[in-house]
Amino acid sequence: MTPQIDVAGLATLLTERAAVAGRVIAAIAGAPGSGKSTQAEALVDQLNASAQGLAAVLPMDGYHYDDLHLVPAGLRPTKGAPDTFDVGGLFHTISRLRAADEDFVAVPVFDRSIEIARAGARLIPASVKVIVVEGNYLLLNRAPWTRLRPLFDVAVLVDVPEPVLRARLTARWQHYNLTPDEIAWKLDGNDLPNGRVIMAESTGADYLLPNG
Repeated sequence: MTPQIDVAGLATLLTERAAVAGRVIAAIAGAPGSGKSTQAEALVDQLNASAQGLAAVLPMDGYHYDDLHLVPAGLRPTKGAPDTFDVGGLFHTISRLRAADEDFVAVPVFDRSIEIARAGARLIPASVKVIVVEGNYLLLNRAPWTRLRPLFDVAVLVDVPEPVLRARLTARWQHYNLTPDEIAWKLDGNDLPNGRVIMAESTGADYLLPNG
C-alpha cells in the first residue's frame, strides 16, 4: 500500500534529500480539481520560508498545445486530455533542470483566463535546489508520459474523492462565468473522465497526499 504524506512531511523529506543530492525534482500529480497546484504552491512556500530561494514550481499546464494546433486538429473540445500536451517539451525542460548546468531555465506558465500558455513566463535559476513539477498526467502509465517518471526523485499522487472534485470544478467554472450547459460539458465531457484516467492509470507514486 502506498504510504500517505502531507505538505509538512513532504517539505521535510525534500529538504533532507536536497541537502544530500544538491537538486531534487518532485512530481505532484492529480486529477483536475484535486488541488495539486495549490498543494504544490503551499509546499514551495513552506520550503522557501525555511530558506529563501530553495524551491520553485514547474507547472505542467504550461505545455498545453496552443489552440492554433488544437482547433484544426479537432482536439479543442478535449483540451486538457493527455494528447493535448507537449510531453516532449516538458521532458526536455525537466532534463535541463536535472542537469543544472545553466544559469537559469525559462519555463512557460498557463494563463487560464485567456487559455494560453505564456512562454518564458518563469525563470528557474540554478541556485534553486528543489523543483516541484505539478500536473495531471505526470505519472500516467501511457506513452509518451512514461518518459517522465525516471526524472522524478519523489512522486506524489493527490487523492480526492470524485464528489469533492465535482464540487470544486463546478465552482471553478462558475468563477469563469460559464453557463450551466458549458459547466456540465466541462465536468462530464472532459474533467471528470480525465480524472478517472489519472487515478486509474497513474503508477509509480511514492506517496499519496489526501486532499479531500
